[in-house]
Amino acid sequence: MSAAAPVLEVDGLTLAFGGVKALDGVSLQVRPGSITSVIGPNGAGKTSLFNTISGFYRPGAGRIVFRGDDITQVPAPRRAKLGLARSFQNIALFRGMTVLDNIKLGRHAHLKTNLLQALAYRGAAAREEAALRADIEQRIIDFLEIDHIRHASVAALPYGLQKRVEMARALAMQPQVLMLDEPVAGMNREETEDMARFILDVRDEWGVTVLMVEHDMGMVMDLSDHVVVLNFGQVIAAGVPRDVQDNPEVVRAYLGSGDMSRLRAGAAAARAGMAGAAP
Repeated sequence: MSAAAPVLEVDGLTLAFGGVKALDGVSLQVRPGSITSVIGPNGAGKTSLFNTISGFYRPGAGRIVFRGDDITQVPAPRRAKLGLARSFQNIALFRGMTVLDNIKLGRHAHLKTNLLQALAYRGAAAREEAALRADIEQRIIDFLEIDHIRHASVAALPYGLQKRVEMARALAMQPQVLMLDEPVAGMNREETEDMARFILDVRDEWGVTVLMVEHDMGMVMDLSDHVVVLNFGQVIAAGVPRDVQDNPEVVRAYLGSGDMSRLRAGAAAARAGMAGAAP
């Protein structure tokens, strides 16, 4: 792991809905160039944490520091422009639009064309649109292997490809940190293997730091440099995958007992399944 300063730091984050605390003093650090995974049972606060980091929720206490700057009060669109991009647990694409048009929307935060130029669609606006399309088609679409569906309607695509398009839209935002909320949820074994490969390549080839919420324990243990475990809105463990997997508090949170062999067996079985699906 890099000894560099964290690219993203969450310090003492608290979030409540009425009398229910979704987050209770959550702290974590994401190092540049890492894949950090947040895991925990259903209702542990994982998506609430993502929504707070990305600016959809305003915390009751604590702070969020991105690339050395406190962004706790910064609106969500501004955070996206600064370099925080995310996907969603439930697919949030525009189903009546094509794949290409959905992906292009991810770059709008960075466009310099003003409203009048965009309406006229000449000069600077046309040049910027052409450059945007070329970059998306030559880099993102080719990278995620979706060239064959670029003009297809999102509504006509199978679930696994829709998840890939959503990742493409997030990459179009030119992120420093890519936040993936359950990127392989609902996918079959082959689709999961493909997505795992894309996540590794985003980090290794593009230099993008990844913060991921995921339930697939095999994928988490194989891909992650650092794992943070939430339960009832609190961090109960953090560290390298092996240490977290062997932590009795983590086992109890998932299984209700201290039988660590069951968690190890589940993670091992998931890893074996992914390896068997590889070409």
